[in-house]
Order: sequence, then structure tokens, then C-alpha cells
Amino acid sequence: MKHLYYLGLGVILFATSCNDGGEAATEEETVVKQAPIELSAVGGSPEFEGASIAIGDVKATPDGDNVKLVFSFDVKNYELMNQTSDADAKMCSNSDKGQHIHFILDNEPYAALYEPKHEVSVPKNSEHYLLVFLSRSYHESVKSKGASEVLHFKVDENGKYIKLDDPTTPMVFYSRPKGEYIGQANTDKLLFDFFLWNTEISDGGNSILAEIKANGVDTTMVINEWQSYFLRNVPTGNPEITLTLKDADGNPIDGPMTKVTRQFTTALEEPLPAQ
Repeated sequence: MKHLYYLGLGVILFATSCNDGGEAATEEETVVKQAPIELSAVGGSPEFEGASIAIGDVKATPDGDNVKLVFSFDVKNYELMNQTSDADAKMCSNSDKGQHIHFILDNEPYAALYEPKHEVSVPKNSEHYLLVFLSRSYHESVKSKGASEVLHFKVDENGKYIKLDDPTTPMVFYSRPKGEYIGQANTDKLLFDFFLWNTEISDGGNSILAEIKANGVDTTMVINEWQSYFLRNVPTGNPEITLTLKDADGNPIDGPMTKVTRQFTTALEEPLPAQ
């Protein structure tokens, strides 16, 4: 059965599910219906006027076939390690270490930084895109101007760090959900957050196609408003979300960082489901 939902919030959602062969259940069968995955705007989060982050000097040290990179960040008007004022009211997964930086390299799962520095290792002769943004304690991105930065760089065959031209093409970076969610309180609603660069999304313009595969429940959402959302009724297991940046005609946009897939884990109790 296919359902079409108009949710407001700049989202069109399609959910598809079926039973074996589409046959009606007999009296001996017990049918448990999975509620459709729902999406709602987070809304009402504290704003941080004037909050900013800037990438400072990058130190590169060759290490065999790899290069060790040490990043530093200049954070202003934002208190790392503070609890965001409405963290309890949000009632979703929250970091007990407080506000932090999301460090997303090449659209891989982010590292949460509670101090303005980070170290990574990358192969020699490789090219990379780094996004950093300020995050509330419950992992919602601060989307205001200046609260994020993208860095395009490479390391050459000798391990030298080289900053490249700033990217000018549209990009989408995945942030949440991420990792493991255990217990009813953490799985009841999941923060769904992504970050746009060099583009806006709108009804009739560019959009994000979000495809969710979760324990046999496939859901597709066309998102045309950039904000943070909550996902509800996501089946337990190992859900997977794919984000694709599309143009006004619904065609995938070419370029780096325009499509990303992430899997995470949800369980009401341990042990966690096998991946």
C-alpha cells in the first residue's frame, strides 16, 4: 500500500509497505501494523546571535603513507560544553558534555568536539572537504551566518597540506541521526538534521530527497525547507537514510557532497541488533 502525506513544513512524504502477497489476514493471524514514519519541525530552539566559528591554522605532519592533521578553531560568542537552555524540554538524545562542534570530513560520521581543536589522519595524495558548525547540546546545528565553515584542501604526495579554492557548487552534509539509540526515551523521536552549503531549498527550487529504509518500512520524503526535524515511529533495528540534493526539475545535482548514506541503530534495550 502506498500513502501520500502532505505535512506542511516544506515536506512531501511517501510511505510504502505491504504484507506477503497483499492477502488479507486470516482469523488465526495476528497483524501488527507499523505506524508510518512521521516528520515534524523541531522549532523554538535558542538562537545564538553573533556566534561564529573559523578554521585556524592547519598543521600537517607526514606519518608513513598518511599525514597527521591538527586543526584549531576560533569560536566566538558561543560557550562550548554548556548545556543548551532548553535541552530538557527537547526530550531527545542530549550530550551530557554540553554544546560542541560538529566536525564532518568528507561526509563521514561527525566527530563531536568539546574543545576547539581536533586531530585526524588522511592518506597522502588525497583531496577533502571539511564542514564544521556549532551544535547545541542536543546536536541540533546552529544555522545562522558565521556559525559554520567549509574547507576544501588536499595533501600532496609528500604530505604537504594545501588549501584549495572555496567550493562554489551546492552541497549537503549529513549530521543526525547518528550512532546508537537505546531505550524508549532516546528512540521515541530522533533528531533529523543536515547542513546545506552554497544552496537554498524551496518549493519549486532545489530540494533534498530523503530515503529511509527501516526494517522493511521504506519512506521517501521530499524536503524543501531547511530546518531541523524530529523523526517519529522509526522501527527499531538498523535504519538507513540517504540524502540526495536535487534541482528544480527533480534531477540529482552533480558535484562533490551531493549524496550521502548513513546507517544508525535503534533498540528499546540491549543487546543491540546485529548490523
